[in-house]
Amino acid sequence: MPATLDPTTSHILPEDTREISFREALREAMTLEMRRDQRIFLMGEEVAQYQGAYKVSQGMLEEFGPERIIDAPISENGFAGLAVGAAMYGLRPIIEFMSWSFSLVAADQLLNNVPKMLYMSGGQWGCPIVFRGNNGAGGQLGSTHSWTVEALYSNIPGLKIAIPSCPADAKGLLTTAIRDDDPVFNLESERMLSEKGPVPEGDYAIPFGQAALRRGDWSGERDSDCTLVSFGRPVNFCTDAADELAKEGIACDVLDMRTVRPLDIDSIIESLKRTGRIVVVDQCWPFASVASEVVTQVCERAFDYLDHQPLRVNTDDVPTPYAKNLEAEYLPHKGKIMRAVKSTLNLG
Repeated sequence: MPATLDPTTSHILPEDTREISFREALREAMTLEMRRDQRIFLMGEEVAQYQGAYKVSQGMLEEFGPERIIDAPISENGFAGLAVGAAMYGLRPIIEFMSWSFSLVAADQLLNNVPKMLYMSGGQWGCPIVFRGNNGAGGQLGSTHSWTVEALYSNIPGLKIAIPSCPADAKGLLTTAIRDDDPVFNLESERMLSEKGPVPEGDYAIPFGQAALRRGDWSGERDSDCTLVSFGRPVNFCTDAADELAKEGIACDVLDMRTVRPLDIDSIIESLKRTGRIVVVDQCWPFASVASEVVTQVCERAFDYLDHQPLRVNTDDVPTPYAKNLEAEYLPHKGKIMRAVKSTLNLG
């Protein structure tokens, strides 16, 4: 059962924080968990000798050795299948995909074996595996390298899907993912790996299914005008849009879903009750997207609270362009979000 947002504590970090990057936060989560549990190993293309294509696993081969930090050939179906077998017999693999775009090469393992194993074996074998790596447009990588896969994988029962939007959540969500006995897909953004932010020292885990309030004042002094809901990198576009809209006297709640499976729909509806308007921002294509699911659940559970039809801001419904200017316009961005919010207020 998803927890309902506690607006007073949901995004307040412990005091023992320091500024590190998104990639350092991911590395710290894996390193601390591998020190804690000898059953955990990391496998993927270039994770060992090269220390990760994006240096997320830098220094880990030196600490844990080649039996736990394992280079794999370009064979996603092969090393995903190896992880399934290892997990069935007691190990806890972390599998790095250099790009989630090519996780589709391992589709049979990811869609047909991993999520169904516990159910089909009558509870005899689980798959406590974390699959993680870069998801979405990386900056002029072309359409085959720029898949955004959460809409596809969130359709599958048995999978949990975490999508961090800041370094603290990168550590906290990945820690929870590694400790989870179910398979978890951790979708990261290549465009955010160098971004820095406050991250707690030591043990730090974030419960799945608990959204975070990134903007908004739930103290009771004033209700906001519109609820913005998003996850991953677009959360930052939403906070930028909310800051600009505030200069025009328009107040927005910004909710970061953190996990799309499980989905904290209760917190989304609690915000909607305060605002009467909702815009869901999603870096997937619009048809059958995560935003589509959120809008459907809002209409089913809170229709009477809506003062305007729910709106979605997705990527354009075309393959990801290569040209820099076209790619920037194709993705959700601050201008699109501001126009959508104003539309719910009949201001544009």
